[in-house]
Amino acid sequence: MDWTIWAGLAAGLLISTLTAPVGVSGAVFLLPVQLSVLGVPSPAVTPTNLLFNVVAGPGALWRYRRDGALRGRLARRLVAWTLPGVILGAAIRVFALPGPDVFRMLVAALLLPLGTWLCLRTLRPSPARRHPRAGEPSAPALAALALAVGVVGGIYGIGGGSLLGPLLAARGMPLARLAPATLAATFTTSVAGAAAYAVLAPASSGAVAPDWRLGLACGLGGLIGGYLGARLQPRLPETALRLLLGLLAAALGALYAAQNLN
Repeated sequence: MDWTIWAGLAAGLLISTLTAPVGVSGAVFLLPVQLSVLGVPSPAVTPTNLLFNVVAGPGALWRYRRDGALRGRLARRLVAWTLPGVILGAAIRVFALPGPDVFRMLVAALLLPLGTWLCLRTLRPSPARRHPRAGEPSAPALAALALAVGVVGGIYGIGGGSLLGPLLAARGMPLARLAPATLAATFTTSVAGAAAYAVLAPASSGAVAPDWRLGLACGLGGLIGGYLGARLQPRLPETALRLLLGLLAAALGALYAAQNLN
């Protein structure tokens, strides 16, 4: 078997185990691995990342559902507003942002400030952090945020929920409530995004179809890792996980920013 299949399986397993406890599928960190290590071309890397989310998502969701953590309206609201955004983002990705240089610039612009913000909010928590409900946006603000993140997620290949998780966590929302909802949004919008790329593929001159073998291998690893991460969530220190996610995001953003400058 090709070494990239085993590498993708291992990467999906390790990344999802780490990120599932905070409501991130792991695609946001798997994307640079696919681009720089596994050699997936752009823009095919985006639907491959969405395929990873589709396969990996049920692992963590099944565990959260079993624990009763998927109850409530937050998941339904996030899904309802990220879904149309991710379809629009897929169209923008195919027709307006096909070049790898522009894509790397977008990655850097997203990850660097997001990771830095999450680290700062963790080290110096606001009063909202000490009151779990205080950090939750209003319904209109949540809808606008979810729609915007859905568009960016469709371009980036992370489904949207992987951006909503760090953003809402930085506002002070408790991870025990947030993580299942953002993973549900990621899974649902990734299904829609992957379907949108399949429809748009004939209209594009580039390689828009996903790398099926690699996407499935990464997703299988993520399926196992997501279940393990969701099971471990109650036993892991929240502050350490927030810091680790912030540092990883900032470091990856800085890496792509440096590549664009060279």
